[in-house]
Amino acid sequence: MSAPGCRSVSAAFWEHVRHLGLQNFPCGLGSWNKSRFGERTRSSGQEEAMPLDEESPEVLMELLRDRHSPWAPLPDCSPQDQHLREMAVLDPELVHGSNVFQIFRSLRIVGKGVEEVDEGLLQLQQLEELILSANHISRITSANLPRTLKFLELCCNAVDDLQDLCAEPPPELQHLGLGYNRLCGPSPEKYLTADFWPNLVSLDLSFNNFTDLLGLVSQLSTLQKLRILVLQGNPLALIPTYRGFLVDSLPKLSVLDDIPIGPDERRQFHGLARQTELIRSEARVVVSIGEIKGVPNPSTCQQLEVGSEARVITYSYCVTYEFAEGEEIEDGSSTEVTKIHQSPAVATLDVDSSAPDTGETKSQQEPEATEEPKASSAKVFVTPGKPWADTIDCSYRKEHTAKDLVRLKSYLESGTIVSVVEEKVLSWPVGADPEETAVTKGKAGQKDGAKGPAPKEKQKKKKKKEQPREFLSDPPIQRTLGSGRVTLEALLATEDVVTTVCDFGILVTEQLLQPLSLEKKDRKKGKDKSKKPKAEKESQASRKTTASAKGKRKKKDSAELEEGQVLQPVPLTVQFQLQLLRWPPAADTQSQESVATAVGKAQ
Repeated sequence: MSAPGCRSVSAAFWEHVRHLGLQNFPCGLGSWNKSRFGERTRSSGQEEAMPLDEESPEVLMELLRDRHSPWAPLPDCSPQDQHLREMAVLDPELVHGSNVFQIFRSLRIVGKGVEEVDEGLLQLQQLEELILSANHISRITSANLPRTLKFLELCCNAVDDLQDLCAEPPPELQHLGLGYNRLCGPSPEKYLTADFWPNLVSLDLSFNNFTDLLGLVSQLSTLQKLRILVLQGNPLALIPTYRGFLVDSLPKLSVLDDIPIGPDERRQFHGLARQTELIRSEARVVVSIGEIKGVPNPSTCQQLEVGSEARVITYSYCVTYEFAEGEEIEDGSSTEVTKIHQSPAVATLDVDSSAPDTGETKSQQEPEATEEPKASSAKVFVTPGKPWADTIDCSYRKEHTAKDLVRLKSYLESGTIVSVVEEKVLSWPVGADPEETAVTKGKAGQKDGAKGPAPKEKQKKKKKKEQPREFLSDPPIQRTLGSGRVTLEALLATEDVVTTVCDFGILVTEQLLQPLSLEKKDRKKGKDKSKKPKAEKESQASRKTTASAKGKRKKKDSAELEEGQVLQPVPLTVQFQLQLLRWPPAADTQSQESVATAVGKAQ
């Protein structure tokens, strides 16, 4: 009996049978076929003419198969289910009552909230295939499994231990599917041997948390009939020598991670199984960042700054990305150590000049931040700052070595946050007051203007006396221009590289809004021109003649718009690539030679 409040396989089975309608028209026994299966037919042994109120088997079968029929197969109806329904038309007594247990060879109960495999399943004495994927099963009592079982699929459940399953396992089982569960550590590994599964041909352990490659392979090597193995998605599959070691360690294996193993691959990795010192529990990852496009030109905003002649304003641009914590290999790239402070609107970078130049940062999120949660224990790395250009080439490449494979797997599942950051630095001459410099400079200009231009000889003497000016810089002002998440789950399967162009959209800046506002003003002026009195028109003409350089620039911009020369904005994009290094790629001839050389030296 199943535990109280626990949904059992038996309950789901009977619900499934009712869902198929095996006892209802046009299936089962009823007035529509009583003359064919009544007592009179059995006693006489002869079939009489079919009454008018009954249907022939051909008509009933057509009702089941026609997709326009009200009794057509449901969208989730499997071929086995449809076969049962047709059997219920041709011989309904076979599916009547407890007889239904004898005809089931395959049972598929997917996503029905099953938590327990109860003893009621033993009534299916002919069952060979049992699929219980996408349920909530954490423990399986093997005594409740039919001994005839050959195919058991438990993908996407909550199984974290195999002890109960291996107490009395079905002796003829050929396929065991345990993908997307919670198996980890040495405890489950000891149950994956020929002592429990002597006839196992196919084993799926994908997307669990196995980390000990050597330990797991030592257990799997006892399965003499094993031909198909799936281990992708486990932390151990991130080890560079993972595939080569398995191919050489399990010589009878035909398919690994859904990829057939050919003779060339066998020769390529020959001898690797004996070189256990090459099997290091770490992964190597290379991050490359290319071009940034769509960054607005900061010179437009800089011209509007007051006192711009008294200070120097510099802009630089960089890209930040997250990576799982672990030991990193330095490749000589000049990466700044940066601490990221996130707020709902702006991300600020505090450059630590006293820290070593390793390129790694720690993420510190303020309590009020509302951004997406980051990957657990992730660090933030930043590329060297580059000056503005239409296309900013970062030319960044960094190799990381992750020691914690479980954490790296979690990072790849979560993805990484890539951001484009602008840094603005204001520099002032030493001894100058930032607030008074503009005023002082203006007064000096007026005084010199009153005296007239200085003689050339005096100007030369002043230049000789002038020393190189020293500047003090304000703390840098940073803002995130664009940020987004890059999915990396493909690297947990058989992919080696994720390459993408992060598109953050078009940045709405003053540079873009200014031409639009000017165009609206010009249109309004055109409409109101005829309504204005003559005196007002004359005053406007006088103001136009005395306009500043800023006003002339606006006129020029509006004139360009009138000629149809509209600025076409470019979306902010950045090239990003993350590569998981394998040792070596199976199709690389040069890598094959390197493997043979390495193995030869080790021998």
